[in-house]
Amino acid sequence: MHANPLTTTFVARLRDRDDEAWFELWTVFGPVIRSQLSRWGRGRVGAATVEDLTQDTLTALSGSIDRFDPDRGARFSTWLLSIAKHVLGDEMDRRHALKRGGGRRAASLDDSFMGQSDILQPDDEYERLVFQAKVHAAIRAAQKDCEFLHFEVYRMRVFEAVQGREVAARLGISEPTVSRHLQKVRGTIREHVTKVMGTYSFTPDELAEAEGAGLSGSDDLFDDAIADIHLSHVQLLEIDESRLPTE
Repeated sequence: MHANPLTTTFVARLRDRDDEAWFELWTVFGPVIRSQLSRWGRGRVGAATVEDLTQDTLTALSGSIDRFDPDRGARFSTWLLSIAKHVLGDEMDRRHALKRGGGRRAASLDDSFMGQSDILQPDDEYERLVFQAKVHAAIRAAQKDCEFLHFEVYRMRVFEAVQGREVAARLGISEPTVSRHLQKVRGTIREHVTKVMGTYSFTPDELAEAEGAGLSGSDDLFDDAIADIHLSHVQLLEIDESRLPTE
């Protein structure tokens, strides 16, 4: 198995220490990692520490990219999770060592996270959050590419479930124009879903997730799936924002 060109390009950017590539990871997957770390911490890890550990996770990911081998068969989601688990475990060990009055050097990040693991297997909730983070990244990218009015039509029609006639009345355009804008934005989102899935997917089953979620189906199925994923991720972002430490 070999990585697809989009994944290869993104991995190359990380290897080149591209700040924008690192920031992409932080923006797209930071909320997912923070959610997972909070679940693992079970109240023992505060918001500020979760924020620091999330940054440590993505820094470790970027720093270990030189050892990435697509033939090892690890999913992108498993890669993220394994590194986050390592970072959190090291923090817990450090705390225990301090309680005992001693120090502890950080454990080295070995290559085990690069392959399949019988010990660490992501659960369905985590996989769902990673997938929806990818789709939401595609929606945001499409929004940047589309004219404001065009995307506003899609947002109202699909995300808010406003009827086409009412969308037309609110925006001062005809119903056929609503349909044209809707089709154009939908096509742009489809293109970005394909691109984002290709960028952040290491295995064939990850690439196939979009089809399984209805994102390769009819326009109606696509819109329904996009709306559900968008609204779910917005809820995650709201929870994530409420957890973030305040100045």
